[in-house]
Amino acid sequence: MALLARLKDAWRRLGGVEKIFVLVLLADLAAEFLLRGNPIVPLLRFVAYAFGAWAALRLARRLIKKAIWRLRNRLMVAYAFIAVVPVALILVLAGLGIWMATTQVAVYLVTSELDRRAASLKASAQWIAGMPAASRDASIRQIRADHVRRFPGLEILVADSPKGWGEAGGAVVKEGRLYAWARAVSDRVEVTLMTPLTADVLSEMIPNLGEVNYRDLIETAPGERKSSSVPRLVAGKKEVASAEPRREPRKNYLPPPVNRLDREVLWFSILPVSLWESPKPGQAVMLSVRSRPSAVFNAVSARKADWEQSLLPSAFVLVAALFLIVEMVSLIAGISLSRTITAAVHGLYEATLRVREADFSHRIKVKGNDQLADLSHSFNSMTENLERLLVVAKEKERLQSELEIAREVQSQLYPKSAPTLKGLSLRACCNPARMVSGDYYDYQAIGEHRLALAIGDVAGKGISAALLMATVESCVRTQIRHCLQTAAGPGAGNGHPLLSTSKLVAQLNQQLYAHTSPEKYATFYFGVFDDESGLLTYTNAGHLPPILVRRGTPQLLEVNGMVVGAFPFPQWSESQLKLESGDLLVCYTDGVTEPENEFGEMFGEQRLMELLVKHSDADTQEIVARVSESVRQWTGSSDLQDDMTLLVARRN
Repeated sequence: MALLARLKDAWRRLGGVEKIFVLVLLADLAAEFLLRGNPIVPLLRFVAYAFGAWAALRLARRLIKKAIWRLRNRLMVAYAFIAVVPVALILVLAGLGIWMATTQVAVYLVTSELDRRAASLKASAQWIAGMPAASRDASIRQIRADHVRRFPGLEILVADSPKGWGEAGGAVVKEGRLYAWARAVSDRVEVTLMTPLTADVLSEMIPNLGEVNYRDLIETAPGERKSSSVPRLVAGKKEVASAEPRREPRKNYLPPPVNRLDREVLWFSILPVSLWESPKPGQAVMLSVRSRPSAVFNAVSARKADWEQSLLPSAFVLVAALFLIVEMVSLIAGISLSRTITAAVHGLYEATLRVREADFSHRIKVKGNDQLADLSHSFNSMTENLERLLVVAKEKERLQSELEIAREVQSQLYPKSAPTLKGLSLRACCNPARMVSGDYYDYQAIGEHRLALAIGDVAGKGISAALLMATVESCVRTQIRHCLQTAAGPGAGNGHPLLSTSKLVAQLNQQLYAHTSPEKYATFYFGVFDDESGLLTYTNAGHLPPILVRRGTPQLLEVNGMVVGAFPFPQWSESQLKLESGDLLVCYTDGVTEPENEFGEMFGEQRLMELLVKHSDADTQEIVARVSESVRQWTGSSDLQDDMTLLVARRN
C-alpha cells in the first residue's frame, strides 16, 4: 500500500509531457511483445523518442533552474560566461594559431629546402651540360666532391642521345624510390642528376626540425582503377603494392619536448612528382612533417643573425607570466567580490526568513562600507522600525479595544427611547466623528405632562470629551432627580414639580468648574416642555441657537448666557416659547453647521434652515436622516469632520 501511495504521489507530480512519455513508452513495450512486426511499433517508438527528448529537455531546464537558484551559483555561471569562456576561447584560439603556424612553417621549411636543392641540382646539371666534352669528367668529379654531403647517393647520368623530354626538375619516382632530380640538355648532350629522397634524408634536411616522411598519392582518372604494377613508395625501398609498408626512419628525429605544452604536431603537403618511365603532370606524393612548436621556432630563429631574435622566447615567457599573474589576481578579486555579494544576500535572505516568522529582533552583521553594507543597515533599520511599529500596533489594538468598550458604555448613557407625550413627537441621534463622542443629548419625563430636553457639546474630541460628556449627563440627571425628590417630599403639595432651567445650568456650571481643568467647558441647552400648555421654558448656555420652523418660516431662538464650566459664578436667564401645532424645533451641534466642503465653505445655519423648511412636513425620523445625508454630501466624504448631533421635536 505504501509503494502504491508513493507511485500515485509521483504520478501526480509529473507534468503533462512526462505522463504522455510514460504512457507511450509502456505502449511501445507492450507492442514490442504483442505486435512484433506491426508497422505501428516503429511509429510508437518514434513518438516515445520524441516525447522522451522533450521530457529530458524539461528535466534539464528544471535542474538548471534549481542549480542556479542560489545567487552564488548564478554568479559563478555569470563569471564563467563573462570571464572563463572568453579566456578559454582565447587560449583555444592561441593554441590553434600556434598549431597552424607550427605546421605551416614546418612544411614550408621542408618544401622550400627541397626547392632549393632541386634548383641546385638543376644549376649543376646545366653547368655540366655546358662544359666541353674533354673537361666534362673533371666537372662531374668536382660536382660529386662538392655535393657529397648535401646530396648523399648522388647519381650523374650523361647521355649523348637525349630522349627528347627536355629539361625538367623537381621530384621523380624511379623503381619505387623517390628522387630529387634535374635534367639539362645542351646540343646533343643530356645530363641528369638524381639523389634519393629517403625519410632519413628528408628528416635531416632541416636539422632538429622533426620527422619527415612520404607516401604515394598517384592520381588516376575518374572511374579508373589504380594499376597494381605501380610500385608503392616507401622510405627508400621498393615493395609490392599488397605488402604492408614498414615504418621508417628507424632513427627518432622528433626532438624531445621543452615542456608539457610543447606538443607534437603533424601536417601534410602535396609534392608534385614525375614518373621516370613516362613523366606526365598530375601525379603527386603526400609529404608528412611531424614536429614540435619549439623545434620550428628554433629552426626559424637559428636562421636569424640578429641578437634581438633570442629575446623573443624570453619576452613570450614574460608576457605569459604577466598574463597568468593578472588572471590569478582577477580570479582572486572576483572570488572575493562574489563572496562579499553572496554573503550579504544570504544574510538578507536569512533575515527575511526570520521576519516572515515574525522575529523582528534579528539583525544582520554588517561588514564593509559599500552599498551592500548600506543595504544591510537599511534592512536593520527597517526591522527596528517594524519591531517598534509592532509594539505601537499592539498598543493601538489595546486602545482600540478599550475605545470600543468606551463606545459601548457611552451608548448606554444615551436615552433608549423618547417619552410618550400626546402633543410632542421627538427624535434624536448622535454620530461620533471618532469611536466616542463629546456631544450630549438627553430627554427625561418630569411627571405625566412635562418633558426635559437637553443637548450639549463638550470642547474637544475623543476620550477626554467623552468623559466630560459623561460628567454632564450624570450632573443633569442628578439635578433632575433631586428636583423631583424635593417636589415629592413632605409639604410639597399636589402641584406639578418645579424645575428651574437656569438654576440647573448654574448647578451644572459649579460642578464642572470645581471638578475639571480650566480649559474644559461645554455649551449646553436645557429646556422643559409642558404638554398641557405647550409652553417651552429653556436656558441656552452658549450653545448654538435652536431653529424653530413655524408655518414654513425659520427663526433662531435666544441664547441666555455663556458656556458652562469656564467661570465660577456666571448668570443665566430663562426664556419661554409657546409651541403651536405643526411647529418644528431643531436643536443641533456644530458638527452639523461647521463641516467644510473641498473649497473650504461651511455648511452653515442658512443652508440648514433652508433644508428644514424644505422638509418641514416630513416626520422627525426622516428630517434627521435628510440632514445627516446632506452634511455628508456637502463634505464629499463618509468620515465626519466633527461629532454631529440632532434633536428634532414637532408639536402635534
